[in-house]
Amino acid sequence: MAQMSLQNKLAILSDAAKYDASCASSGSTKRDSKDGKGLGSNEGSGICHAYAPDGRCISLLKILMTNFCIYDCSYCVNRVSSNVPRARFSVDEVVKLTVDFYRRNYIEGLFLSSGIIRSPDATMQDMVQIARKLRVEENFRGYIHLKTIPDAAPELIAEAGLHSDRLSINVELPTDTAVTQYAPEKSPEQIRRAMADVRLRKEVAKDKTHTGRRPPKFAPAGQSTQMIIGADGSNDATVLGQSTRLYSGYKLKRVYYSAFSPIPDATAKLPLISPPLQREHRLYQADWLLRFYGFDLDEITSVTPDGNLDLHIDPKLAWALENRGLFPMDVNTASKEMLLRIPGFGVKTVQRIITTRRHRHLRYEDLTRMGASLKKAQAFITAGGWTPRALTDSANLRARFAPPPEQLSLL
Repeated sequence: MAQMSLQNKLAILSDAAKYDASCASSGSTKRDSKDGKGLGSNEGSGICHAYAPDGRCISLLKILMTNFCIYDCSYCVNRVSSNVPRARFSVDEVVKLTVDFYRRNYIEGLFLSSGIIRSPDATMQDMVQIARKLRVEENFRGYIHLKTIPDAAPELIAEAGLHSDRLSINVELPTDTAVTQYAPEKSPEQIRRAMADVRLRKEVAKDKTHTGRRPPKFAPAGQSTQMIIGADGSNDATVLGQSTRLYSGYKLKRVYYSAFSPIPDATAKLPLISPPLQREHRLYQADWLLRFYGFDLDEITSVTPDGNLDLHIDPKLAWALENRGLFPMDVNTASKEMLLRIPGFGVKTVQRIITTRRHRHLRYEDLTRMGASLKKAQAFITAGGWTPRALTDSANLRARFAPPPEQLSLL
């Protein structure tokens, strides 16, 4: 059998990695090689084609170690029964690719996931060896995010956290029932135990020893998880409820939502229709409202009778339209909690409003300079020189924000 070239492996395994969400490294430890010792740098501000606070676009090499897998998860394109081209990197090949790509200024870090080959321990051992070689032998100081395997031995996950900025363990689906049905070889209980172990190790790493020294840093950018959306029948209330429990229970940095795409394969076991990517987008917006804007789950998911988010307008606007009796709000007197509920107002805008109104009365034009989206906000606020009059209660207010209807093709 002819040996596959490194370029062909990269083509297959970078494409296979597109289903893994990995878009942040906030909170990581700052490292650089300006002292001439080591290779790479990590500003701790974002990875995976994201924008750093200074405006730089930073990226990472995002690959699978292999897309061979002994599991047969119904929603996964790389499941054992799937008819897809297969490839596998060796440990040294991943290390070489990462270093070479960095030296060419293509990347600033590595995101590494993998199918399960031979056993969870054997796969995790190779992934840990990659991270160890990069850190110890290559003195690589860039960002490393490892997708860890919950069934692997705890000592392997522990070592992975010593060499990685972020660890992630996938919960797979929104409910235990769905995991049991569509990924029967995976255990929801084991996934939670592994996530709890990562949280505990990270907390222990913050404590000083009896000698006053701190132990080695463990996954300084924290842990995250990924949830497949649309492969089962869970509504958005169920999805967001699970996310809320995960954030509080395991101190996650991020829950990533990944819209399920039906796999064009005769052996596919899921006759389910994929939700649009718009649903994924709305879930991220709702997640943000729950974490940073003081909204409750019921407030966000009760605007529709089926517990799903409105796909046509963002969840804050949907809530405001259902609670028009609270509006319009005077930006000069409203509390911070209520200002955060005004459509078109972000956290930074609200903070600027609170700071500025201590010194003077705010006018409508001031809000534009503060970054408010007045196209959304104007129907819900009053300010110096502005009142929405009957606009807040107008029957066609939702139509001002929802996209126009489209004629669908009959062919």
